[in-house]
Amino acid sequence: MKLYYAPGACSIGIHVLMEEIGKPYEAARVNIREGEQFKPEFTGINPKSKVPTLQRDDGSVLTEYPAIAFWLASANPDAKLMPQGADGLAKAMETTDYCVSTLHMQGFSRMFRPSNFAPNEADHEQVKARGEEIFSKGLNVLDKALAGKEYVTGSYSFADSAVFYVSFWWNGRLNKELPPNVAAHYERMKARPAVQRTFEQEGLAA
Repeated sequence: MKLYYAPGACSIGIHVLMEEIGKPYEAARVNIREGEQFKPEFTGINPKSKVPTLQRDDGSVLTEYPAIAFWLASANPDAKLMPQGADGLAKAMETTDYCVSTLHMQGFSRMFRPSNFAPNEADHEQVKARGEEIFSKGLNVLDKALAGKEYVTGSYSFADSAVFYVSFWWNGRLNKELPPNVAAHYERMKARPAVQRTFEQEGLAA
């Protein structure tokens, strides 16, 4: 398999899952800052120009974080990344989608790409503030969901990688305080060898 990623991007969560699985794979860095995601070499693989992108052993390609995370967990049962039962799976999917569609796409994107939401530069600070509000509220929702649990579904699953990456963005990149249960989850994740290897491979400080 081949994972296309950008250091510190949301693909870091999929990178963690690849390390948890422990099978051989190639990690291909995409330089987002230089616009490599828009070049033909990459758009020929993923015309959406996004990471993470996973090229499987048969040459087929998966895109979109929830789909990749679910497939990796489903296709690699020995890694025990798939929650038990329908309720566990539903909770894992719910949390993963919330991290991606709300905290990331509605919150973080407003904070760092305000021009996508308001063409008038005079409105950008207001857009950024709204993004931070959405992200902060989302973390509080996750905090309540994690109360009394070590991981999203009780046991470690693919959903924890999504909570990890939004926690990393808030605390590791922005140096903002996480609510207590999310903070405990983040520290628990950072202690996992797969996460430590991912940080090292992406050249990031834990």
